[in-house]
Amino acid sequence: MVCLGNICRSPLAEGILRHQLEEAGILDWEIDSAGTGGWHAGELPDRRSIEVAKKHGIDITYQKARKLNGYDLENFDLIFAMDSSNYNDIIKLAQSKEERDKVKLIMNELTPHQNQVVPDPYYDDNGFEEVFQMLDKACAKIIEHYR
Repeated sequence: MVCLGNICRSPLAEGILRHQLEEAGILDWEIDSAGTGGWHAGELPDRRSIEVAKKHGIDITYQKARKLNGYDLENFDLIFAMDSSNYNDIIKLAQSKEERDKVKLIMNELTPHQNQVVPDPYYDDNGFEEVFQMLDKACAKIIEHYR
């Protein structure tokens, strides 16, 4: 799961997917999140992401922001970007067609080929619930599609 700073959207997506997988009894998936920028490396998710996740029974306080790296592209089977800007930044890091093919816009799992973005709620306190709902639905489709 990848967004810009790895403090708002991607930590929520990671937490939601982990939670849904645990509820489904699927324990062998490796889930992680990162940002295309490293400004917040080592920080907890944004307090508003923590709050909205907690409201829905999900704890994301164990997560620490980090920057996406070549290891991620090489070793993860799928990389989900939250928006087209991050998608393009991830594609630039890819070293092969195989790595580029792993990168997908997360909302295309729910609405294929529409390239809908998950809006960055950082500057809008009211946007975190909307982002949570979008990611919750997309993560359910990921499980359905890839299990």
